[in-house]
Amino acid sequence: MKNILIVEDDKGLREGMALALKREEFSFTLCGTLEEAEKYLAGRPDLELILLDLNLPDGSGYDFLQKVKRRSDIPIIIITANDMELDEVRGLELGADDYIVKPFSLMVLRARIDKVLKSAGKDEKKVYCFGDLFFSFGEMKFFRGEEEIVLSRTEQKLLWLLVENKNIVLTRDQLLDRIWTDGAEYVDENALSVAVNRLRTKLREGADGHLQTVYGKGYIWKCQKT
Repeated sequence: MKNILIVEDDKGLREGMALALKREEFSFTLCGTLEEAEKYLAGRPDLELILLDLNLPDGSGYDFLQKVKRRSDIPIIIITANDMELDEVRGLELGADDYIVKPFSLMVLRARIDKVLKSAGKDEKKVYCFGDLFFSFGEMKFFRGEEEIVLSRTEQKLLWLLVENKNIVLTRDQLLDRIWTDGAEYVDENALSVAVNRLRTKLREGADGHLQTVYGKGYIWKCQKT
């Protein structure tokens, strides 16, 4: 089911949009303020799309747009009464995927949503959340809470392989073969241990964290199965 967040201070409009757009594959979360929306996003929800008003009682939707786009690739459609060309240009330049001016046709809104979701799906960008860890491999951005984590290319490859194969043990040989693909004839096995330790340090992962050693075999990214 595709989860859509509607951030709109007009209660009747946001509830009306959710009702009119209701489909079996859509679920909706409704927020009337930026504070509510930010608290919801802090929980790292599995979110497909945001419908965002610009004029909200506790701030500007532009600021919220920038914050979300710095942290993720969640598609955002601006829905606003601001009909000036400069407003639309600003929204698109800040990363909005579409811009719709009120009043609008619900048929047009449905079509715009379908188009944006279809376009986002083509990229197949991988985003993962594990507690306060957030990984966007499409943009190569990694966070613990609000703190961005800077990873080397080797650490990025290692993390990707482990996360993409979560709950599966990857042997040392498998990781060595798939990380160091630059044609080198020999790679010191100690290089993998060093990379794992550096990654753990940067992620602040303890012995019982997600990145675990399976002695005599290799490593696993352990997480609760859903």
